[in-house]
Amino acid sequence: MVRLLLLKDRKAFEYLYDRYSAAVYGIIFKIVKIDELSEEVLQDAFLKFWDKAGDYNAEKGKLFTWMLNIARNMAIDKIRSKEFKGIQKTDDIADNVYIFDEGYSDKNKSEFIGLKELVDKLTDDQKQIIDLMYFQGYSQSEIAEEFEIPLGTVKTRAKAAMQKLREMFK
Repeated sequence: MVRLLLLKDRKAFEYLYDRYSAAVYGIIFKIVKIDELSEEVLQDAFLKFWDKAGDYNAEKGKLFTWMLNIARNMAIDKIRSKEFKGIQKTDDIADNVYIFDEGYSDKNKSEFIGLKELVDKLTDDQKQIIDLMYFQGYSQSEIAEEFEIPLGTVKTRAKAAMQKLREMFK
């Protein structure tokens, strides 16, 4: 698959999009929480996958994990952007009511890839850290500050959670 992407094979890209776009969208939506902006980030993420396929290193992890990390980082960048903050200040709550209905549809859930079931197997402390970091876009220092947890504890819990998730993925 990666070799075909490096060769800019359109069918490989279409296959990648068809197979993984729902799961990638689910991760983005959990962070951005606005459908139109989530779709924009999804499109930008897939363009980045296409352009940066040469940056993927199979020794560091699976292609899907590489894609999720890029999408997650792009979603976090979006919610930290001036554009997003401006939207948050000017949007009327009535304009966003649909988010609650659409946010829980099957196409937006990370359960598509079994991620929720795996995260549910973590300890409560680890689940909280993973939820805040990967699904809500908090940095480790933001978690430490907001929840009054020592930064070292946040890092230890995150590392332990990631190790446990890696073991479950194998």
